[in-house]
Amino acid sequence: MTSGPTGSSRTASKAAATGEVSRTALVRRARTINKVLAQTYPDAHTELDFTTPLELLVATILSAQTTDKRVNLVTPVLFAKYPDAAAYASADRAELEALLQPTGFFRAKTDSVMKLGAALVERYHGEVPGKLKDLVTLPGVGRKTANVVLGNAFGVPGITVDTHFARLVKRFGWTEQKDPDKIEAEVGSLFPRKDWTQLSHNVIWHGRRRCHARNPACGACPVARWCPSYGEGPTDPVKAAKLVREPRG
Repeated sequence: MTSGPTGSSRTASKAAATGEVSRTALVRRARTINKVLAQTYPDAHTELDFTTPLELLVATILSAQTTDKRVNLVTPVLFAKYPDAAAYASADRAELEALLQPTGFFRAKTDSVMKLGAALVERYHGEVPGKLKDLVTLPGVGRKTANVVLGNAFGVPGITVDTHFARLVKRFGWTEQKDPDKIEAEVGSLFPRKDWTQLSHNVIWHGRRRCHARNPACGACPVARWCPSYGEGPTDPVKAAKLVREPRG
């Protein structure tokens, strides 16, 4: 059973929330939270299915404004029909739109994917580049998408600031920034660079399973004692346990 903060940790949490925590204490607390999350979710990884950098890049673009689960229902047929960048560049728009329709905003996504294919063919011989500065120049690719690809397809450490990550790091008191780039920089400064990709997975998994936007499962949270936002959701262990979502099979 998960217990809430003790008296001393409540004091520390209050100090963190009011900006009275030292840099050393903030780093220590942040790394402790990440360590506990890693123990709680030992299999944390990107939940988008892929086998190549191109597949992950396309899947990540498609995941905007929808769930990874929905994207994974679409991509097996998509990846079989369009195996390389040239195939996307020369795709029949109507056929591609029909495939992407279940992911939402399918016209804009079709446009992005077709332009992405063309850019990869024209600039990179059809291959996905392995550098951030190159990836962010591609159609439909921002820092978040680039970091997903770099971290999971190329092994280059990166922080993925999606909605879950941005919400949780603010709740944890790691940053007050709202701009994704500033969140990435500020949170990244608290951890060794080598930990950035796995940190992203740990935090995102926690956001999807326990620390929900509405009604977080505070009473069933493994990092409750270090969280300055403890109490935003039900603290009763029984009530909180009902809010926990199990990982997908």
